[in-house]
Parts: sequence; C-alpha cells; structure tokens
Amino acid sequence: MNQNIVSCRISIIIPAINEAVNIKEAVTTTQPSTNIEVIVVDGGSKDNTVEIAQSLGIKVISSSPGRAVQMNVGAVAASGEILLFLHADTRLPTGFDDMIRTALQQPGSVAGAFKLRIDASLFSLRWVEWGVNVRSHFYQMPYGDQAIFLTKEVFQQIGCFPELPIMEDFELMRRLKRIGRIVIIPTPVVTSARRWLQKGVFKTTLLNQLVITAYLLGISPERIRCWYRRDKFKRV
Repeated sequence: MNQNIVSCRISIIIPAINEAVNIKEAVTTTQPSTNIEVIVVDGGSKDNTVEIAQSLGIKVISSSPGRAVQMNVGAVAASGEILLFLHADTRLPTGFDDMIRTALQQPGSVAGAFKLRIDASLFSLRWVEWGVNVRSHFYQMPYGDQAIFLTKEVFQQIGCFPELPIMEDFELMRRLKRIGRIVIIPTPVVTSARRWLQKGVFKTTLLNQLVITAYLLGISPERIRCWYRRDKFKRV
C-alpha cells in the first residue's frame, strides 16, 4: 500500500439542514478512526442541529442552503487529502477509514462509495437495496447516500460538485467515470428509510427513476426539483 495514502487525513463533510434527530449518530459513527476531521456544514437549520454538532467538539461552519453548495464549502474548509461526503442520516461502518484508504490504492481508482443498507425491515426495501447495489457495482454509479469519497486533488480536478438543485451526485459520478474507476466497498453504510417511508417505497423508487430520465433528457434541474417536491411526474 502506498505510504502516501496510508498517511492521508480524511475530512468527513456532513451537509445538514434541520438534522437534530440524526446528526449526533452520524458523527458518532466516525469514531473510533485514525487521522480524520469532521466538518458539519449547516445550511440554515431552524432546530438545534448546530448546537448538537458543536457540543460534539467538531468543526461547524455555515453555508447557503443546497447540498452541493454545502459540500463544496466543506471541501474548501477541509484540511484532509481525502474527502468523504456523508449525509446526515447515514451511518458509517466500523473501520471505514482503513477501507477508504485501501480502496483508493486500487489500480485506476479515482473515487469510491459503500454498499447501501436501508434502516427498515420492509421486504420491498431489500429490493431497493439490491437495485442500488447492482447499479453501483456494474455501472459504477453510486449516489450520495452511499458516502462518496475521493481525494481532494481529484475533486478539484473535476470541478467539485456542480451546484445544481438536484442530481449533483449523479453528475459528479458521470465526471469521475470519464477519468477512472469508482470502487464500491462491499461493507455497507446504513441510511435512514425516512424518504421511502414518507412517500412509499414504490412511489419513491419511481420518482427517482423519472428524475434520472428527465435529467438525461436535458430538462433543467430547477424544473426537476420543482416536480420532485410536488410529485408532478405525470409527464416528463
């Protein structure tokens, strides 16, 4: 293993808005680990997300709202050579730091993410997990809830997250695939089932696929976000 990667610091960037329920557990799963920093980028929470994060002794910075904007702000503030983008409702596995450093040593790899597990017992969610993990493995297209990681050098090389209102992770992956391989770590992160439970598993899955189709057809991300929020996907 390359000594340079072994000694690299990992900056864990957590974009958050009103995540008081989840933020402590997300941060807790970053420990114990070696040579890391945790940065919570708050986009204007109205609850006590900021106070909880500050009480954990980690860096907390403020940003304009928008996941892509927040993650880019966090990357600028990061001191690590490796960036790990963690959603506030996603939990890391034990030993994630060694897994990341090992993954980035693989020949031709430029980035990576983890296998996905959804934190609910519904059988239908096992099918969602299966679909996500097949897509990630065969098409090298993991999304943000799988804890994307890459070196800061590569992140800057591809132009950071495109500051889109939606699909920023999808577009980042497309850019990364052009320059190298995306490694999927077989140990899963565990993400909240809340978005599937709120709208229903079938409806959420269908909406996600329609969002991707609309984006690939060239429909503006602003319009897609509006549709997504209002569930108006009768015509794409």
